Amino acid sequence: MSFHATLRQGASSVFLRIEEALDAPFGGQDNPLRHLGAIGLYLLWIVVGTGLYLYTVLDTGIDAVYSSIGYLSQEQWYLGGVLRSLHRYASDGFMLVMLLHLVREWAYGRYHGFRLYSWMTGIPLIWLAYAAGIGGYWIVWDQLAQLSATATTELLDWLPIFSEPAARNFLAPDSINDRFFTMLIFVHIGVPLLLILGLWAHVHRIAHVDYLPSRRVMLGTLAALVLLALLRPALSNPPANLAVIPGALDFDWFILFIHPLTDISSPAIVWSLLFGVTALLFALPVLPHPAPAPVAVVDAANCTGCDRCLADCPYAAIAMRPHPRRPGLKLAVVDADLCAGCGICAGSCPSSTPFRRREILVTGIDMPQQPVNALREQLEMALARLTGRTRIVVFSCARGADAKTLAATDTAVIDLLCTGQLPPAFVEYALRAGADGVLVTACRAGGCDFRLGEQWTQQRLLGEREPHLRRTVPPSRLQVVLASAHDDDRLADALADFRSRLDSQPATSDRLPPYRRSAPPQA
Repeated sequence: MSFHATLRQGASSVFLRIEEALDAPFGGQDNPLRHLGAIGLYLLWIVVGTGLYLYTVLDTGIDAVYSSIGYLSQEQWYLGGVLRSLHRYASDGFMLVMLLHLVREWAYGRYHGFRLYSWMTGIPLIWLAYAAGIGGYWIVWDQLAQLSATATTELLDWLPIFSEPAARNFLAPDSINDRFFTMLIFVHIGVPLLLILGLWAHVHRIAHVDYLPSRRVMLGTLAALVLLALLRPALSNPPANLAVIPGALDFDWFILFIHPLTDISSPAIVWSLLFGVTALLFALPVLPHPAPAPVAVVDAANCTGCDRCLADCPYAAIAMRPHPRRPGLKLAVVDADLCAGCGICAGSCPSSTPFRRREILVTGIDMPQQPVNALREQLEMALARLTGRTRIVVFSCARGADAKTLAATDTAVIDLLCTGQLPPAFVEYALRAGADGVLVTACRAGGCDFRLGEQWTQQRLLGEREPHLRRTVPPSRLQVVLASAHDDDRLADALADFRSRLDSQPATSDRLPPYRRSAPPQA
């Protein structure tokens, strides 16, 4: 194993442990590490909203802006001052969440294959975010803004892009005028607009995007920012004066860290570091990684054009096109570059029911590495082997808790690409074909590697999403367990508890009428 793979595997283990620990106080739907992208977008909207207010009330002049901001911070602290502090701390939070999101996606290996587009479009957003953040500090035009403007232009002067050194514009007090402030406003408004456009491009190939986190997360985040704004309000440093060198300043290490980094090294080292890290991020998808999973395959003869696969695909890999041989009907078409190979589409297809009496079950959309027909045959063979008083079938996720160790004479375990691949009818089929109970295990809430597998599974089994489990299936004979890769013991305990509950029921209680498609295959 290469050094990069070892490092990434260690980082992924750390992230997973932390996420699992945060599930206890927050729950999966409110776990901040599982929703970094949505939290980042929420923080950005706070920055935009507060920034629009500040822009409308500030005096637009290089001489008046400092006193205008000072008035907001001190005289109108209850509104303008709080909003200025929210603007500052939400910006810092956005930077932190953005970098955490980047590291997490790298740690989980989500930068190649069907995720390549999102990774490549996300990298330039880092540059835009920092350009907007640094430019925002200049607008205040205090001594920190003076230091940042001088240091940034000196850094830019190292690059062969200006005919004359830009830093010379900050050598004399009379070299700055209102046109400079107009330029700052243009940068500080224009760059965030590009950032928002880039974020749209970043996620537009993903379906069912969480543009905002849960209500609890939003309220908790806003409350934390407001509390921070009241306890430690954002205040200006002394006004800028190009005739003097700034002294000790209140510094923002989240956004302006590049300036002390330049001071302790050199512009050449800083640019080499910035361009080197950017090039490395762009080159990561080129490094060796596991071969992509086979993509979903559509069978035109069995596709009804119902568009359920389109509605359930987490990565917008499916489109509906006019059927080539059936006028008026549509046909699902899979984009191989976007398909994750998760099988969620097969679980949504109405033709994936095992009750169809065809000897070979061909569905409208299926996974070549684990077709629905093979899944039915595997289930029938497993049921033929089961013995004992209480026979249980476990449908498990290959990326969640390891259920294979639970296999026994009275327990059959069938691993799926993702639990979202399971058509709900398979639960009823197993109960009618001899199982006393069915346990379905999926990843923890919000922790599905394919984003929506556990969510769609639960909604289908609860009758909230098509195709749904029929209401004739007794709830007492179905158990759903959310268990991640480190929850083997939790899954084993849930299975033991489920078996105990089934044992306590009368043998004929809630039993479905038996069903046999044909003689089961020989074990």
